[in-house]
This record gives sequence, structure tokens and C-alpha cells, in this order.
Amino acid sequence: MRRFAISDIHGCVRTLEALLEQIAFSSADELFLLGDYIDRGPDSKGVIDLILKLKAEGYRLHCLRGNHEALLLNSIGGLTEDHELWLQNGGDMTMSSFGLSSIDSLHLISPKYTEFLNQLEWYFETEGYILAHAGLDFRTAQPLEARQALIWIRNWYEQINREWLKGRIIVHGHTPVPRPLIVNQLKKLDKVPALDIDAGCVFKGNYFKYLCAFDLDNRQLNFQENIETDA
Repeated sequence: MRRFAISDIHGCVRTLEALLEQIAFSSADELFLLGDYIDRGPDSKGVIDLILKLKAEGYRLHCLRGNHEALLLNSIGGLTEDHELWLQNGGDMTMSSFGLSSIDSLHLISPKYTEFLNQLEWYFETEGYILAHAGLDFRTAQPLEARQALIWIRNWYEQINREWLKGRIIVHGHTPVPRPLIVNQLKKLDKVPALDIDAGCVFKGNYFKYLCAFDLDNRQLNFQENIETDA
């Protein structure tokens, strides 16, 4: 059994399929998805459809929520202050993938998708690792209970409490970083026990444009270049 983590797919379903093929993902493996399945990319609905399909076929997937899922859920729930923020951050692409034309039609999204979103976890703990979408706020007494930080925090590495971690490594996404920086982070986990695996898949340019799968057991990075036709 192998364990992989992938984050920030952002509607890039073809790229996700190619990455899963590259790592030869099988039903014997575990896959931890760290949130932000939706927005910005061309097929948010397709990403969720693929996740639900794999789950139905018996693949072991564990799914976290990201800030983009939180914004969509808040918009569906009627929190109008999040509507504009969501749309400004790629929510219009998600609506398009669901065939919706306006915020007022969000209620038309099938319950199977809203149930999936509502059931997303805030963090995972697995042997040797803590997995979160954005990171942990070590300024609080209980970092795993600071939910907004788990999906929104940035620039938190200097706060890391090694004693609290007890030798574990934090794997996260949320903040896009160039591929070479991720490779460099992996080499320095003894100094900073955190790894950002958001390689900016949906952003085609410079060192971004990659979707990354991290092998938790072998500590290997696998990168797939964005192959979406209209991302």
C-alpha cells in the first residue's frame, strides 16, 4: 500500500487523470486530497465526478475541504458577503461547469455534490504526517481546532512548534509555489517540517502549471504538467 497526497486541483480533471495514471494509482493505495477541487479551471464538476466515481469503485480516497469549497458552501447557504469573493476567485468557472448562469441558481446543484462538499474533513492525521489544506496556526493552543486557519492561513512556518508535532511533517497546499521550491522544501524537511505541494496547476506560466502528487512513504514528488485545453 502506498499513500499519496494531492492538493489544489482547481477544475483540472484531465491533468488529475494523467497524474493518477503516472503514479499508477490503484485500489491498494490511499489518496489524500487536500482541497480546492473547484474554481478557476475548466471542469470543477468533472473533478468531483471523478472523485465520486473512484470512491464508488472502492478506491480509498480521503477528502479535505479547501477555502474554495468553503466559499461555495457559504454562497449556497446565502452568505452574500462571500458571493463576490467567490466569483472573483474563479467561482464563475465552477458555475459554468455545472451549467449555471447566476448565483441565484446555486440551489440547482444536485444534492450529491452539496453532500460531498458538506462532508469534507478539515484535516487528516496519518502515520508520520498531518495533512491540511492551508496549514496550522500554532499561535493557538489547539491548532487542529482553528478551522479557519486550516483552510486560509499563509506565512506560518516560523510559528511551527516542533514539540507539538512530535516528529510529524505537515503537508499542505493553498499557496502556489514554483516546482523547484517544492523540490527544495523536500530536501530540507529536517529544518522545516512542512511541505507545500501546491505547484500552481491552474496557473499556466513560469514554474507554475503543475499538479503534484507526494508519496508519503517514499518521500517522492511526482509532477504532471497542466494538459487542460481551456484552463
